[in-house]
Amino acid sequence: MYWIALTCGVVATVFFLVVRVKKAGVPGLLSKSIPSFFFIATACAALAANSGQYHYGLLIIPGLVFGLLGDICLDLKWIYPKDKDAYLYAGFYSFFTGHLFYLAAIYLHFNWTFFIIAVVSVAAFAGAAVSILLEKILKVNYGKFKTTGFIYAFILMFMTFSSIAAAVVTGGTVWILMSAGGILFLASDLVLSGMYFGEGKNTPVNVVINHGLYYSAQFFIASSILFMY
Repeated sequence: MYWIALTCGVVATVFFLVVRVKKAGVPGLLSKSIPSFFFIATACAALAANSGQYHYGLLIIPGLVFGLLGDICLDLKWIYPKDKDAYLYAGFYSFFTGHLFYLAAIYLHFNWTFFIIAVVSVAAFAGAAVSILLEKILKVNYGKFKTTGFIYAFILMFMTFSSIAAAVVTGGTVWILMSAGGILFLASDLVLSGMYFGEGKNTPVNVVINHGLYYSAQFFIASSILFMY
């Protein structure tokens, strides 16, 4: 069932990208919900195959659900332009909440030391600060979203660096997959920042790159359930 769900998710992602490039709006939103459904289905199938790790799986799955909600909010931003700021804030905090669930899954299943937590915290804070301070160099204007962007960047980087730390210490496949998911998430959001806050960057090529990275990230994270030990 895991491989069936994953395969369907890959096919659904390709289908969505074709629809999204050709036509945005409601068709894009409806087609976008299909691969989002399948990364949740992939996680559920992985948990069914590795049911002894339900403590981990039942934290990852809500994180993916909040990812689905974030997907919907970000597309509603284009469908209802008068309320675009509200939907963008909702998207930010939906993904933020999802990353909190991922963090809980990571921190409850790895033996952390104060040193590792301190290093990860400093790295995440520095990374988030740099992403905001390089606003002009990156040719973006975060405007009223600067504070929210910093908070979101910090939690995403904290989750990613925590996964990398766990992978380096243990070499576990579960943490390697989580690390890959976090890195792909970061790359996706970097492209998305240019599309949302830059000029002339909301192009078909960037749409494909952004969503390709994003869905790869979510499927990696969903698949990590299968390898929790």
